[in-house]
Amino acid sequence: EHIHNGTEEHAEKPYAEQGHCHSAADHCHASMEWVKNTIHAMELPRQVKVQALEVYQKIAQAESVVHGCPVDQIHFHEIGSLDAVADVMGVCVLMDLIAPQQVIVSPVHVGSGQVRCAHGVLPVPAPATALLLNGVPSYSGTIQGELCTPTGAALIKTFATGFGPMPVMITRKIGVGAGSKDFESANIVRTFLGETTESQKPSDEVVELRCNLDDMTGEAIGYACELLREAGALDVYTVPIQMKKGRPAVMLCCICRVQCQQQLTELILRHTTTWGVRMQPMQRCVLKTTAHAVQTQYGTVRVKQGSGWGIIKRKVEYADAAGAARKAGVPIETVQNAANRAFEPKAEELENRR
Repeated sequence: EHIHNGTEEHAEKPYAEQGHCHSAADHCHASMEWVKNTIHAMELPRQVKVQALEVYQKIAQAESVVHGCPVDQIHFHEIGSLDAVADVMGVCVLMDLIAPQQVIVSPVHVGSGQVRCAHGVLPVPAPATALLLNGVPSYSGTIQGELCTPTGAALIKTFATGFGPMPVMITRKIGVGAGSKDFESANIVRTFLGETTESQKPSDEVVELRCNLDDMTGEAIGYACELLREAGALDVYTVPIQMKKGRPAVMLCCICRVQCQQQLTELILRHTTTWGVRMQPMQRCVLKTTAHAVQTQYGTVRVKQGSGWGIIKRKVEYADAAGAARKAGVPIETVQNAANRAFEPKAEELENRR
């Protein structure tokens, strides 16, 4: 499946009093800690929270560079309101539900001229937006106004797997979002969901990061692995190895997307004792995955299905099954069996479409 961004982002509107706002006319001043606590308090899947925090972390890092201060001293303004957090969480929830294999984004139209914000009048694109769009195809055009905000840029950097023109694809659904400002061209974002001719055998590029560790405790290595997973690693694992002079050691391996390579490399260097990280680009073939929410006597449980190469397999989401089992006081296998039974009609429907 592919998602293709049609035109430009629409500018964010000012927000009314929320959270740390002082009045409807004032700007919000929310810290990264407040954003983290707000997101963690939501009853949403863990992966959705991880992606939302990744979006805000990207914004905080860009603002940190722009203002020349540590990330923990950054205070969000408009994007720190509850409305803005809800917008980001909404995108992350939808992306989790759609579960696209590729997200191809067209060149980003940033606009031109100047924009008024909490820090005064700034050129377009705003400094944080410009920094976030490093490595992203973008252009200014003749439209006067801010067409891509830091939030939009951070969402693009989080979810985009590639940039370029819309690929040859069979469109299944189209989404349209309209901004509130009037420009000389349509102020809309269009999203196309569909399949390419290669969808039966999709592949994408990932990077494997490795390092050898012979002077860390198991607990410290486990902590580093946890941080890498929370930061968006596709997989993290360790392999027992033997180094020179017969020393037992551990090889830490992290699989990630290309756009996460720098961030995860920095995490490995910061939270382990290694002095270097090896990197190896890889191509991987993956099954086309879809997520379905099914109703059971124990509540709603998501089932993930993978297909391709004439193969169909499915798996009940562990976190959903574990939560439902704990609440009902039954073995997790009971919930998993109930979810699989409830999923059978969906599986037959999907098979009939093939």
